[in-house]
Amino acid sequence: MAHGRSRRSLSAAGRFRSGSDRVDALRPAMDRPASRNFGIGVAEEAAPRWIYPLIVSLFFVWGFATVLVDSLIPRLKGLFSLSYSEAMLTQFCFFIAYFVVSVPASLMLGRIGYLRALSAGLVAMAIGCLMLAASALWGRYAGFLLALFVVASGVTMLQVAANPLISLLGGGDARAHARLTLAQGFNALGTTVGPLFGAAFILSAELSSSSGASPLPAPSSVPAQEAMQLGAPFLAIAVGLTILAALFWRVREGRWTPSAAVAKAPTLALLREPRLLFGVVAIFLYVGAEVSIGSILVNYLMQPVTLHLDMAAAGRGASLYWGGAMVGRFLGAALLRRLPAATMLMIVAAGAAALAALSATSHGVVSAAAIVAIGLFNAIMFPTIFGLAIETLGEATAAASGALCMSIVGGAVLPLLTGAVADRAGLGAALFVPVACYLCIAGYGVFAGRVSAVKKI
Repeated sequence: MAHGRSRRSLSAAGRFRSGSDRVDALRPAMDRPASRNFGIGVAEEAAPRWIYPLIVSLFFVWGFATVLVDSLIPRLKGLFSLSYSEAMLTQFCFFIAYFVVSVPASLMLGRIGYLRALSAGLVAMAIGCLMLAASALWGRYAGFLLALFVVASGVTMLQVAANPLISLLGGGDARAHARLTLAQGFNALGTTVGPLFGAAFILSAELSSSSGASPLPAPSSVPAQEAMQLGAPFLAIAVGLTILAALFWRVREGRWTPSAAVAKAPTLALLREPRLLFGVVAIFLYVGAEVSIGSILVNYLMQPVTLHLDMAAAGRGASLYWGGAMVGRFLGAALLRRLPAATMLMIVAAGAAALAALSATSHGVVSAAAIVAIGLFNAIMFPTIFGLAIETLGEATAAASGALCMSIVGGAVLPLLTGAVADRAGLGAALFVPVACYLCIAGYGVFAGRVSAVKKI
């Protein structure tokens, strides 16, 4: 009987496309008080209250892990005598995982369900952290690059599962943008705490450099004490991730256990929807711009023409950039309940472009304050673009999530371009790469607003 009800819920969900219709389809009948369909082809028990904060905690986890790469860049740059372009390979190896792993992660989500997929992602992150600790002892730059790819693979699994789940949890689309933005606020909390952790445990010691050998294959001359100091934080992180993975595995068969989503990989056919296609491009540009700024920020604040800080102080200063994103996301969650999401996106993207240009063409406190303030304007971009792109997709939401997560590969590509510009023209000139990205994102806000207006008519 329960199986028959689930099939009827599935077929009903496929017939409703608009946000209001989906709300009606999701509303449980009197004889099925625990039934709920999340708009992605699965009918499940109503989610208990504890599931939302548990999933939100994952946004903190991957935010924390992602910004630790920013702390590693100046440390590894000194240890292995790297250029900016070579140091940006850390970001390339981290964010290329989104392109490689997103489709398999989407298929895995369709086979094993949300909670198991989230547990698998946490285990992969823990393994990557253990590899980072081993790479510090091994003393090879290539080891760090491989370990970062493994960590990012786990983060990708979390994002593919958690982003659409948070967006759709609770039924209906009316507050999806605000709900996802609120969850991203905890992601920003992780990105704020991460630089402080990195400054204290990764950037605090004096650096040794390699003895002139080729950076990638040659062993470094990293002293054992420095290697232990660099590896110890990642061992501690691996333990915490393992505990969290065990918690998700423990509740995988609990009262609320989402079964398999529709097992479809992202396809080119999905991109026939212009709103999704341009959303994919906008995510690519946004992540590329955000990561590029975060990657150069410590070195930027260390410049004599900016603040001339030491490495640890600059690392702590970088937390203000991510802290602005945290504050902005909580504020944005409130504003998005009152203002159209597309309009908000256009305003903040144009503001970020203006701040990046101001920082590039000024110096001293003004330059530093402008680049740090970009974090506040970054705040709502990712969740808003994501939410705008998947609106009204219904059963294609899971596959669209995989396509959007693939576009996070912008964090691999654009920092390399930014590093190349920095090597040739300086860090100030490199900021014009993010300027161009933000202007394009503002254009997506204009486009999405017009599409929404047409649909309302």
